[in-house]
Amino acid sequence: MQYWYNVTTGRVESDEERSRGADVLGPYSSQDEASKALETARARTEKWDREDREWQEGGTGTGPEGGGTSHQP
Repeated sequence: MQYWYNVTTGRVESDEERSRGADVLGPYSSQDEASKALETARARTEKWDREDREWQEGGTGTGPEGGGTSHQP
């Protein structure tokens, strides 16, 4: 079973009760992972922002030349 985090309600939802639309993050393999969805998203965003800054400054970020994916528009 997969789990989802509803950003509107702040609740973890299972496949059976999952809200449709853009209000959910996931899927996650456990309720615990889903409950940490915002924390996980924040950490990933901070990491990507740091990598983008490094790449833009000519550092060692994982942008196109560093072998990773750039998260720039």
